[in-house]
Amino acid sequence: MYDVIDFRDKERINAYGEWKNQNCRYCRRTGGEYGYRIECYSWENKENIRRNGETCAAAFGRETIHSEYGRDTFGTNNSKIIGVVINDHEKYEGHTLEDQFISASVNALAKEIEQAGKFFMLKVTDKWDEIPKFASMWNMEGMVLIGYCEQDYKKLREQMHIPFVLYDGYMESFGNLVNIEVNHFDGGVQAGRYLRSRGQRDVLCISDNNTYMDMERFMGLKSEIPNAELMVIPMEQEARTIFYMEHLREIKKYSAVFAVSDYYAMDFIQFLKSVGVSVPEDISVVGFDNVRESEKFVPALTTIKQDNRQRAALAVKMLNQLRNGECSDKNVMLPVTLIERDSVCDVKMHKE
Repeated sequence: MYDVIDFRDKERINAYGEWKNQNCRYCRRTGGEYGYRIECYSWENKENIRRNGETCAAAFGRETIHSEYGRDTFGTNNSKIIGVVINDHEKYEGHTLEDQFISASVNALAKEIEQAGKFFMLKVTDKWDEIPKFASMWNMEGMVLIGYCEQDYKKLREQMHIPFVLYDGYMESFGNLVNIEVNHFDGGVQAGRYLRSRGQRDVLCISDNNTYMDMERFMGLKSEIPNAELMVIPMEQEARTIFYMEHLREIKKYSAVFAVSDYYAMDFIQFLKSVGVSVPEDISVVGFDNVRESEKFVPALTTIKQDNRQRAALAVKMLNQLRNGECSDKNVMLPVTLIERDSVCDVKMHKE
């Protein structure tokens, strides 16, 4: 993850300029026998370090080492570091990186960034104002942001001048910013068209909100099945289970359910199993995302696939184009594909 320099390698030391054996101006430690200088990477926090008497290691969890010319070197934004920042949203209940869509996105980005000869750094936070600090501390040459709201993106655009790419940003993109989204509406269309081909007409859509991408997915479904309904469910799992139990009679009126994510689809199927409702014999279920577990789940989940690797590759490509002033397309929409498995059956097969 990090580029560690062996300061005993004289050829590399010479490439980084003249190294001097003197104390760090902030933490007062010395470079010792190898003649290098120890100094804190985060010059923004130097007054804090002076005032509180913290050492580099205490303030930042590890010793940071570079020459007296380090500030100029990192100031050129040639660090080759790409930051990926994920919103620590309450719906993840403290397990953001365990979410299968998030983990798949991060994994794809890590691979593409490495293949591009760059270095990958990850941060999870629900505080937008930590993002510029993160970028500045490591002098990143670009960032990928996932899961933040439009207001956060607008504030970040005002404060950050490095290129950054949004996943499903839902805002006008210009300057050093590109928005990459999948075709959420068409995903709903494909789900609705498939369910209709299986004779399904009484279809319920479940989502934890009625805005942005989830609403687009629902509206796509509704364009194919006009009488489809939306049920807004709680984000927290325990509250969601109670909600399903309270609305079980209403749920049973539908022959099929389109969940706006595979996570909600599989969670819903588990609930149905716990109350003796069979999938797909009693209720058919379609998800969205095509996470890895969806194929191994029982029954294997019919879902809408979005290609994480394609989006990650495009994100890295767009960051490079933004940096070189070559990017003209600031809003990119990627296609989605229906993956047919075992969680849907013909409506005539449903129990009376």
